[in-house]
Amino acid sequence: MTDLTQLRPQAEALVLKLKSKGLMMTAAESCTGGLVCALITEIPGSSAVLDRGFVTYSNEAKMDLLGVPVEVLARVGAVSEETARAMAEGALSHSRADVSVAITGIAGPGGGSPEKPVGLVHFAAAGKGRPARHLACRFGDQGRDTVRTLSAATALEILSNLID
Repeated sequence: MTDLTQLRPQAEALVLKLKSKGLMMTAAESCTGGLVCALITEIPGSSAVLDRGFVTYSNEAKMDLLGVPVEVLARVGAVSEETARAMAEGALSHSRADVSVAITGIAGPGGGSPEKPVGLVHFAAAGKGRPARHLACRFGDQGRDTVRTLSAATALEILSNLID
């Protein structure tokens, strides 16, 4: 799946669910580079549910914009459960949102290692007053577009499940 237009119904359903519950969302994105927020803003009326998005591609951006601790990045790296959780929690604390989703991974084609292969993506979703939930996916080396699109789809699903 590399066609982002296929994700429009999923984004629309999430916007409607957020509206019906009176919730605002935010996203902290690394390997997706803003795709989740782009999908949400394709939907008319999304301004009622999207507070802001953070594209934190570099470690410095993760620290500066989201408050990801330098110790976490030094110890486990950007592509890790701990970093995803810190990104989701940081996005909440640096926004007016009620729920957040964070995505950090290796889209490829390079950058992987045996421990962290291309296609490994860590997700976290958090809600005010609730600890972040984590999910790791190994999409495999399917090409950059596919990994990024699958990551965006997964992020929408995780956020939808969080607010159920």
